[in-house]
This record gives sequence, structure tokens and C-alpha cells, in this order.
Amino acid sequence: MKKVLVYGATGDQGLPLLRSLLASGLTVRAATRDPSTFPTTEFSQVEVVAASFDNPESLRKASKGVDAIAMNLPFSFDRAYCQMMGENISRAAKEGGVRKVVFNTSCVIAPKDNGLPAHDGRRDIEAAISSTGLEWASLRSVVFMDNMIRPWVKPSIVNHGVYPYPAKDDLKISFVCLEDVAAYMTAAVLEDRVTAHTFDIGGPEALTGQEAAERLSLAVGREVRFKSLHPDEFARGMAKLVTGSDEVPTGSIWDRMADFYRWYNSEPISPLIVDLSPALALLPVRPTPLLVWAKAQVWQ
Repeated sequence: MKKVLVYGATGDQGLPLLRSLLASGLTVRAATRDPSTFPTTEFSQVEVVAASFDNPESLRKASKGVDAIAMNLPFSFDRAYCQMMGENISRAAKEGGVRKVVFNTSCVIAPKDNGLPAHDGRRDIEAAISSTGLEWASLRSVVFMDNMIRPWVKPSIVNHGVYPYPAKDDLKISFVCLEDVAAYMTAAVLEDRVTAHTFDIGGPEALTGQEAAERLSLAVGREVRFKSLHPDEFARGMAKLVTGSDEVPTGSIWDRMADFYRWYNSEPISPLIVDLSPALALLPVRPTPLLVWAKAQVWQ
């Protein structure tokens, strides 16, 4: 592999991916709806092209002349839109002569449809990719450590010593950092033995919220305790942070986000526990423990 096209290049997940691919010596082309938003100062060596998932011609142009595609796609709670993204990207990849497609689902995918459009839509994207006959890999990543430093969590940790999250007290999670997700994706691009694979990826520990809080305490230098939020409480807080109102209409983005955690919390065995052995057998990544990641963050 020499040249990689990246979808979702400018987001929280895309920027670590760009850094990882470049550090591995690959040439990178970044596709974005608005090239003016691309951070050219840091990534001056990256070719930038305009592309939109609902514009097949733009995807065909973006895909031409690259060996692989690595993508972090936006969450959509419209399953038909997910199907469209998957079909348009896959068709353009095949027509453009792309050899391999690597997809980070950015969430757990259930063994079968679970009625959550965002989850089931990810399954549709996987199906579209695998139907092309190209080499492919789907990396099903679990909850990101980086959520802990987002505006809806970090101020509570720093100012109140409370780590709030919509997970029940005994829900175990194999938290993974975005740098590791990028490393898994880069390894999947480069590894010739990865040709038609689905990997669950996460961190090296499955932790409850309180166990995560204990590690945050060591990193922050003060006691941090876990507060289990009901998914509805989480939805109200997210809505208020963004809109100023804690009203959560049924079917709204906040309600749909809470659906994820309603499902996670209702399963008899946590779907957020990852067995890393299949992934690590082919992908040479050293997973980062939560404490190591947390100590590298700025807590102020």
C-alpha cells in the first residue's frame, strides 16, 4: 500500500488517523465536504479533495489512483442514509481500482439487527463493502477514552471530582483511545493478511465506571468518583449543553444517543467487553491502558 484516501479526515477520529498513516510512510489524500476546513498547517503534505457521500461522481474522483480507503463515517440515525453512504463509497472504490477498504464503525455492532438505526446502518455499510469483492476490514471500536475529555464530561471531573457516564454500575467497558483506533486502522491497511476481516477493538482492560474513576483519580491527582447516569438523564444533559434546553423530544438526536446506552445497559453480558486476541493476532498494536492515557492528558 502506498496511497490512502481518508474519509472523515477532519474530525476527532480522523486527525489521529492522518498522523498514524503519515508516520507509517504512506501518502494520504483527505476527502472532505469543505476543503477550506482542512488543517493545512499541520498536514501540508496531505492532498485534499472535495467529496460528498451523496455525490457519487465526487467519490469516484476521490477514489481514483489510491490503493486503500480508511474511513471514519459520521453517525446517522437514518438507516437509509447509511445504506446510501455504504453503497456509494463501495461502488466508487471498486470503479476507482481501490484494493482495500478499512472501516472504523465507531461503535459496537450487534450480532444481528437490534432496532437502533445508527447501529444497524453500520451493518449495512459493512455489507456494502464486503459485497464489492475488494479486500476489506471492519474495526468495531467500543467506547472512546477521549469521551472523558469532552465538554460534557471533563468539567465535572476537574471541578467536582465526578466522572458521569450513562453506564450502569456493573457495566464493564474496554475503553479505547483514539490514537489506538488510528493504529489499528493503519495496521489493517498495511497488513496483507487482512483481506476480509471483522475485528472488535478496544483497550486492554474491561473496567466498570468506578474502576475507571479510580484510574482517573491517580491521573488527576485527586479523588474522582463515578456517577452512573440514567440514559434519559444523559440525554437531557447533552440537550441542555448544546441547545440550552433539557427537553428531549422522542426520536431526537439526544434520545437516539441515549438509545445506545439503554441497549448496552440492558444486555445480560456487556457488549462493550472486547476480546482483543483475534485483532492482535494480525494487527501489531500495543493497546494503551486507561491510566497511561489519562496521565498524558491535561486536567485543568
